[in-house]
Amino acid sequence: MHFSPRTLGWIAAAVTVLIWTAFIVITRASAAHQLLPMDILLARIVGASCVVLPWAWWLMRSARRSGASVGSLFGLSPLPLKITVQAGLLGGLLYALFSYNGFFYAPASHASVLMTGSLPLWTTLLAWWVLREQIAATRAVGLLCIVLGDVLVGGASLFKAFDGGEIWKGDLLFIAAALSWSSYIILVRRHGLDAVRGTMAITVFACVTYVPVFVLAVLLDGLPTHLMTAAWQEIAFQALFQGVGSVVISGMAFTHMIRYFGPVRSTMITAVVPGLSALGAVVFLQEPMHWNLLLGLTMVTCGIVLGVRQSKSDLQITPVKQGLV
Repeated sequence: MHFSPRTLGWIAAAVTVLIWTAFIVITRASAAHQLLPMDILLARIVGASCVVLPWAWWLMRSARRSGASVGSLFGLSPLPLKITVQAGLLGGLLYALFSYNGFFYAPASHASVLMTGSLPLWTTLLAWWVLREQIAATRAVGLLCIVLGDVLVGGASLFKAFDGGEIWKGDLLFIAAALSWSSYIILVRRHGLDAVRGTMAITVFACVTYVPVFVLAVLLDGLPTHLMTAAWQEIAFQALFQGVGSVVISGMAFTHMIRYFGPVRSTMITAVVPGLSALGAVVFLQEPMHWNLLLGLTMVTCGIVLGVRQSKSDLQITPVKQGLV
């Protein structure tokens, strides 16, 4: 069955929205279980590596047989070393590191607004700075709404910091995670990264850097872990959902969506994620919906909707650069 580029783009968008919504609710729920943030990050990387590493080795087998120089990092990443490091650091390690730790401080509803909801803000600003894309007047108004929504949610947490609260720490980590992922979006657009190869590069970089450091830190008692005491079902679930689902499936879907819709419009399409995940947090996690959170969510959602404007730069599909493998 052959699908048009438009159809594939919308399928990728639907998969991205579904997994992103589940990611926020499930990861916040995981904070009440045994595994620590760094444990979940390890499960994410190992789960993704079990799928991606054999796939990457198989993908480049013909080039290796011919004696050609392939990729980087022991021939497992199909991208050059510089791009692999940049993509792996921004879209892999930093994003996951900030987000997982954030969920242990702040509720899922805050992540809906400050992490997912602020993606259009950071992506638009980075696209203007790096790609020289112009910001239309309507989109600027939308971005202002997003900023006001973020202030309504995060500002209240900052004021509570004087009373000894720690939610503000999670809020800042969510914003840092959004900035990291937005930087990866711009990197994908700038280099025209293929969805499969981009995901492979992220996973390979995380595997060869984080896993050895984690093991060494645990052996030296420099990093706490609950891997030895947690139920194997919990570890397996995190490896499957966080690794295979959030990294492999969602990563390729989102990267494909960027290539079709462009970086800014892709984040605008995810306008339903803040509302869906906030609703999921109320229904499944029994999180309260305070007035400032509801108003901030409304402002962010309106800002994203206002930013959905088709322009030539948004609809232009960036071709994949050749010679990366």
